Parts: sequence; C-alpha cells; structure tokens
Amino acid sequence: MPNTPILKIIGLNKSFDRLTVLRDINLAVRNKEVISIIGPSGSGKSTLLRCICRLESIDSGEIRINNISIHDQWRRHRNNAGPVNVGMVFQHFNLFPHYTALENVVKPLMTVKKLERKTAAATGREMLKKVSLEDKADNYPFQLSGGQMQRVAIARALAMNPEIMLFDEPTSALDPELSIEVYKTIKDLAGDGMTMIIVTHEMNFAREVSDRIVFMDQGVIVEQGPPHQIFNAPEMNRTASFLKKVYTHPCKFLLLTVSGFTHLWNF
Repeated sequence: MPNTPILKIIGLNKSFDRLTVLRDINLAVRNKEVISIIGPSGSGKSTLLRCICRLESIDSGEIRINNISIHDQWRRHRNNAGPVNVGMVFQHFNLFPHYTALENVVKPLMTVKKLERKTAAATGREMLKKVSLEDKADNYPFQLSGGQMQRVAIARALAMNPEIMLFDEPTSALDPELSIEVYKTIKDLAGDGMTMIIVTHEMNFAREVSDRIVFMDQGVIVEQGPPHQIFNAPEMNRTASFLKKVYTHPCKFLLLTVSGFTHLWNF
C-alpha cells in the first residue's frame, strides 16, 4: 500500500456558534485504505465527514486530497476543470422518490457531469449491476427495501467516479437483516480497492472490514490503530470504556449474529 496519503486533514477545527465540534483533527488516509470511525454520539464523526465533502465549512485547518486543498478541488469542479473526488452515502438514502432507481443514478450524472442521457444511462446500469440491483432499475424507491434503497444510493455515489467514498452510518436506518446487503456491498468495494471512510456504530463490521479504526470522543481523535489493537488492547482508558459499554449493550450484536451477520463474510 503506497505511503503517500490520498487524504490529509491537518489541524481541522469546526464549531457551531459556541459549540466546538471538532478540535485539532489530524488524519492521513492512504490510497485503498478502509478506515472506520467509531465513538459515542455527538463526538463529531459525522461532522468530520461533512467537512471532507464540503457540506460543512471549516473554521481553521486544512483538508487536502492528492495534496490539493479541497477548496481548490471544488473551485476546479465549478469551472468544469476536474472531477468530484469524494462520494458520500448518507444514513437515510436521500433518493428522489419520483425517480426510478436508474434515474436516481442517471440524473446526477447529467446534471453534475453534463453527460448525455445515453452515456449516463449506460453508466447507471453498470453501477446498479455492481451493487446487484440491475433487475430493479425501473423500480421506484417505494418499491424497494431499505437495503436496496441504500445500495441505489451507493450506486449513485459510485457513478460519479470518486476517489474516496464516505459512509455516514449507512445501516443505522435498517434492520439487521437488511443491513447485511449493505455490508456485503461495502465489503465488495473494499475488495475492489476503494478508499473508504466509514462512520459506524456496528463494531463487528468495523472490525472485519477496516484497515484502521479511529476512535473519536468530544471532537478529538482519542486513539487510532489496526482493529486487533483497538478492540483487543486499546491504549486509552476512554477507548476501553466505550468498547466495554458497546459490547455489553443489550441484544444488538446478539441480534446481528442470530440474523446471519456472522455469515456475511462467507459470501
């Protein structure tokens, strides 16, 4: 794996009015690396993703992709001089209800990338096939399960040909059985070498799919390292305390196991 980071976050700070959400965040992500960000609710995980894809401005610090500031990246994009580097998948799908699955992928390609419909449709069908939904191309969101809707959202993001994919709790709106469909899709993307940052509360999934785990609390990165270190021998007491509480949370992980979660990795 190349040592040169594809993404560098340097001294990032973000506040909403008087509430400091991110404090001096420093993080480097290598090409093809899969990072899962874990931590309690309100620790700044989702805000960090939103800053990376410029849905939120930052107060200070810098975010660089391929050693170019994201401000320059998006300035080039507005001038049609470069690609959108980052794809974002949200927890609530954000599909257009009046468009079919295929049109949900095609419309952004036509609007943002200015592709002709024929070219956009070919790409859309290719992306739906990639997430095993080619047979649902003409279905509307109300005709799809939650897991299928989330996979359409993944296909839509992939169609933009991003270098980095961001996932903000992609299964939090799904029951465990439907979550498996999304887990498998993300695991397949990891196998294809997609660089990914995943915010998740699903510790078993994070442990299985990630190259590195980042634990955040109160707007700072408390600890990071390979999954076996973070889950088996965390260095910080706060990390150990959090993981102890998560793994003793009633029923959630037992339910995942009973519903077939442990068999996911045999696909």
